[in-house]
Amino acid sequence: MGFKEVFGLLPEASAQAPGRVNLLGEHTDYQEGYVLPTPVPYFTQVEAAPAQGQVEAYSENLGELRARPLQSPPQGDFLDYLLGVVWALRASGHEVPGARFYVRSRLPMGAGLSSSAALEVAALKALRALYRLPLSDQEVALLAQKAEVEYVGVRCGLMDQMVASLGEVGKALFLDTRTLAHENLPLPPRTRVAVLDLGLKRRLAEAGYNERRREAEEAARRLGVRALRDVADLCLVESLPSPLDRRARHVVSENLRVLKGVEALRRGDARAFGELMTQSHRSLSRDYEVSLPELDALVEAALAAGAYGAKLTGAGFGGAVVALVPEEGYAAFKEALEARFPQLQLL
Repeated sequence: MGFKEVFGLLPEASAQAPGRVNLLGEHTDYQEGYVLPTPVPYFTQVEAAPAQGQVEAYSENLGELRARPLQSPPQGDFLDYLLGVVWALRASGHEVPGARFYVRSRLPMGAGLSSSAALEVAALKALRALYRLPLSDQEVALLAQKAEVEYVGVRCGLMDQMVASLGEVGKALFLDTRTLAHENLPLPPRTRVAVLDLGLKRRLAEAGYNERRREAEEAARRLGVRALRDVADLCLVESLPSPLDRRARHVVSENLRVLKGVEALRRGDARAFGELMTQSHRSLSRDYEVSLPELDALVEAALAAGAYGAKLTGAGFGGAVVALVPEEGYAAFKEALEARFPQLQLL
């Protein structure tokens, strides 16, 4: 099955975007903080052709063809993301009359690898080529976030869309989500980033993400700052009531970990960087309370199998674990984890 078989014509534009794992900087982007994700070499590809008054899309992975008029509200399916990017373009003044899309992806959905941002960015880049839109890669990322927040209804930060649009495989994207200043930094030499997926599915809009975001916003309000990024002294968060003190402690300490992680990357220090990843997971588990017992066990197993560091990646409440593993020890690492977790998928 291909574009012509589904739509009876050839595509006129094509683009792809990668998924990502977040090495450091979890739940900091919506508090204007620092993040440090890296793209994974698994891509979502979107082919496109013009259409009038509607968005029509076929998902090769799902085997589904769906179509809705441009003015349709979201309905909780994959078409929401494609309607959302067309809506975002039109809301920003770009004349996009509609589109047909053919989508194929190697990214596992629901694993915390940001398959939604990859789909949004790939679709926007295909539309950019199709309709010759004057958009930079950074503007693509901003429109993708607008689509997900304002149309789909998931109050995500900007990290996922930025790394899908601007990241480079084999490097970490250091991003200041307040200023949008960014830099791609090489990962430590002789290491491998391993993604460990137990198939723990979750949906952001239904799984507590928005609640954590509200808690972080309330903590910032009570501390009298625009965002928790502006809190430099961890002692200040102890004045907050529970659970706001724990939520703020995670965000503030996570920003500090990102800055230390950047220093470790500049030195090529894999051990120091890995230790920061592990500290991040324990903070996500204990203070932000977005982990699961299965994810905690997988992190500890990865460390016992020789990883420099490991943590959940993505919003939590399911998803995957990312580990930084010495290249020479990867075969033994893989064997040990697959023996303990037969259902594990390593990416």
